[in-house]
Amino acid sequence: MFGGFVFLQTFVVMVLFDDSERNHLLPLVFTRPVAELRIGILTISEKWQKYLGGTLSWETHDYLQGKYPKSTSSDLLKINGRVLPDEQLAEAVAGLADDSVLLDNTGLVIAFKSDQTFASLKPDTLEKSSYNNAFGIIRRTYDLFRLNGVELEKDFKLLTKGRSSANIKGNNTLIGEENIFAEPGAVVSASVINAKAGPVYLAADSEIMEGCLIRGGLSLGEHSVLKMGAKIYGPTTIGPHCKVGGEVNNSVFLGYSNKAHDGFLGNSVIGEWCNLGADTNNSNLKNNYLDVKLWNYVSKRFENTGLQFCGLIMGDHSKCGINTMFNTGTVVGISSNIFGSGFPRNFVPSFAWGGAQGFETFQLDKAFEVMEKVMERRHIALTETDKKIFEHIFKETAESRYWEKKPLQA
Repeated sequence: MFGGFVFLQTFVVMVLFDDSERNHLLPLVFTRPVAELRIGILTISEKWQKYLGGTLSWETHDYLQGKYPKSTSSDLLKINGRVLPDEQLAEAVAGLADDSVLLDNTGLVIAFKSDQTFASLKPDTLEKSSYNNAFGIIRRTYDLFRLNGVELEKDFKLLTKGRSSANIKGNNTLIGEENIFAEPGAVVSASVINAKAGPVYLAADSEIMEGCLIRGGLSLGEHSVLKMGAKIYGPTTIGPHCKVGGEVNNSVFLGYSNKAHDGFLGNSVIGEWCNLGADTNNSNLKNNYLDVKLWNYVSKRFENTGLQFCGLIMGDHSKCGINTMFNTGTVVGISSNIFGSGFPRNFVPSFAWGGAQGFETFQLDKAFEVMEKVMERRHIALTETDKKIFEHIFKETAESRYWEKKPLQA
């Protein structure tokens, strides 16, 4: 039993598969399967593992399989990596018989138990079960901050049920103390935490420095630091090994990224190994208060999000210089370096070097040099497998780097 959920059986291997909607989540999934996205406290794969046990495997694009391997076992439970579990859904998935598939009322494949891969799946050959209850699913990048509050609540209950928080009282002001949980090693100094609007979870060895003002919900990951005087409005998630300062509102840091200085970040998602320079600001609300449009990699155009508040989506290993200003609804690809005065374009392709005055290509050899230095600071190596992934992305994204296109010959 885990958090009130009774295991119907224990699965040796779960396969989290990417379905045909995966590319709507670019640039965040250029470098990872969908299930490795973080929302709430945990990644999607970690959520499923907490509910169902077992080990993880992935069915994703070929160029990622070297880093995220697919199991060759035949006794596999296969789960859609975009689907966010809860106790009821996990129970339905765990109850799947051999050669059966679980569908929602639109025909979406939630999970199946079969020798088939998702790529070769023929649902009509399997016994069908319907799941008609509501459940969370990631359809677009901005869903990570839009649904973050609900997932924070669920993950908080999942991780803290029946446990006691480490002591963090000291010289802090804690409001709604029953909704504040600190793992061993978490440190909080002379700060104000208000958890009445949402829970606050402080992972092992995280730190909140002096003078921080926090209004939950908040998840602060392992070894992450809130710098002195930070102002955090929830629901916000800061993954492991991040340094965050200034003002942040309803945003998600996947992990290993820094916004260490003053500046505002709102309604945004920041990938791994990113760095936002001092006094970087983003707009999350248009001056005319209309819905925000955001670049979509599938349609190759700006699409209406239906959201009045939507800020910055930044892929892994991208960075910006001091005083960078991002317009409402800006998408930055992976391994881009943005600097200079003025507002950069609302869509910055991957491996771009420059800003409002124009871009050139951030060549792979130079990009690898920066990646190695940045990752070395966290004692993590850039592997040959990683390099092959980035080489693939560099080629795949060449078409979007418009400045590389040569003029037609007369």
